[in-house]
Amino acid sequence: MDSPGGSELFESYEQDYEAIKLSITERLNASGNQNGEPKKQILRAADREIDEASEILQQMEMELLNLPQTSRTRLQARLRGYKSELERLKQTLKRAQSTSRSTSDRDELLGGLNGGSDLDAASMDQRTRLLNGTDRLAESSRRLQDSHKIALETESIGGGILGDLRGQREQIIHSRNTLLESDSSIDKASRTLKGMARRMATNKLITASIIIVLVGLILFVIYRKIFG
Repeated sequence: MDSPGGSELFESYEQDYEAIKLSITERLNASGNQNGEPKKQILRAADREIDEASEILQQMEMELLNLPQTSRTRLQARLRGYKSELERLKQTLKRAQSTSRSTSDRDELLGGLNGGSDLDAASMDQRTRLLNGTDRLAESSRRLQDSHKIALETESIGGGILGDLRGQREQIIHSRNTLLESDSSIDKASRTLKGMARRMATNKLITASIIIVLVGLILFVIYRKIFG
């Protein structure tokens, strides 16, 4: 579940990173007071922790993919700051390694081994945190895969809906064309009926005229016979 500031998992990675960054810084500072094998032991431990810190940052970057855009933009700026810090620590480690001198003195070697036991214990603790972080990364990857699967299913459903809409659009176009054809047929029929009505009216007038003329002729003939 996301916290108000972003992702709880991202913030957990941040805590792990801050802890390991502090350990790296302390080791690099301590290496300045050592020589020979003890110094090399400290620098090797710091190198391992830098690798672990890099993996934590990679896990943080993966977690950003699961966040909404508003939180992602802000947390990406913080992640870039962490990457810059780690790069500076890498450069400091390289300079310390370049100035480190090897020695074959047995006492220094034994001292380095004894001094390295505490460092190895701390490294084991860092490895435990890294394993926990790896488990969280696997969980994030699983969530990302689930999100991808849901996106594919949504895309498939959307494609089906678009296909249905396309079919409905074709039906609507066909219905519209049918209506246009019907309107055209109705217009033709209307014009035909109007023409027939005009012809019928004309025929009625002609018939009435003929009847009137015939009646007039009959009356004229009768009049001539009676008064002629």
